[in-house]
Amino acid sequence: MTTSQAIAPLKAEMPVTWLLDSGFDDVAVWRTIWEQDEHVVVRLYHLDRLITFPAQMGGWQSGSIAQALERLPLLARAQTLLEVRKSGQRRAKRQAVTAEIRAGATRLSYDTNVRRAGEAVWVTKMVWLVEVRLLDSNLEPWVLLTDWEVESEAQAVRIFQMYRQRWSVEDSFKFSKECLGWEEVQLLSLEGIRTLVALAWVAAGFLYQLGVTLSGKQCNCWPNWAAGKCARTGHPARSH
Repeated sequence: MTTSQAIAPLKAEMPVTWLLDSGFDDVAVWRTIWEQDEHVVVRLYHLDRLITFPAQMGGWQSGSIAQALERLPLLARAQTLLEVRKSGQRRAKRQAVTAEIRAGATRLSYDTNVRRAGEAVWVTKMVWLVEVRLLDSNLEPWVLLTDWEVESEAQAVRIFQMYRQRWSVEDSFKFSKECLGWEEVQLLSLEGIRTLVALAWVAAGFLYQLGVTLSGKQCNCWPNWAAGKCARTGHPARSH
């Protein structure tokens, strides 16, 4: 809510969308976002959540998200670069992958006072389920929920691109943590932490330019100079 208040002057010109991972598969979180007139794109974890979705013979039927996924029509295909392991490959690498995007409208009923004081007030909101299948890869499908309308090919690709941006951010943090080991360093001052993180991103940018990836040998045995050891094996950095 504090963040929403801070950016309030900008919301009239540009809508705000929260891109959330499966750790925020929580109606209380979505409720708070919607109360601020903001949007959400979230990866789902609880596929047993009950919703209402279009029935085969018309009208609406109740069931789980997993059941609704079986009815989603294919709306779009897109290509992107991801670190994946395809069939026949020994390890993951950054490469082109084709995504099939399925989507459909559903109805979500929830208590607006869930996990806060107040009498239960139930509302029903139209949301869209989006399933992204990354073909010929070792990655599980992305099951997303959003309040943005997803009825056309362009809208489906847009939601895919939104969550793809978050995926890139997560990859970057994972890279800096595992390859550079900067979380292992203990500092006493905030200024020191800022300097460390800034230098870590400079180093990460340099390594990206060299083509280093999370799956490559360069990453696994890259010296963790700050800790004086290899980030993977724990051996002294000089041995590499």
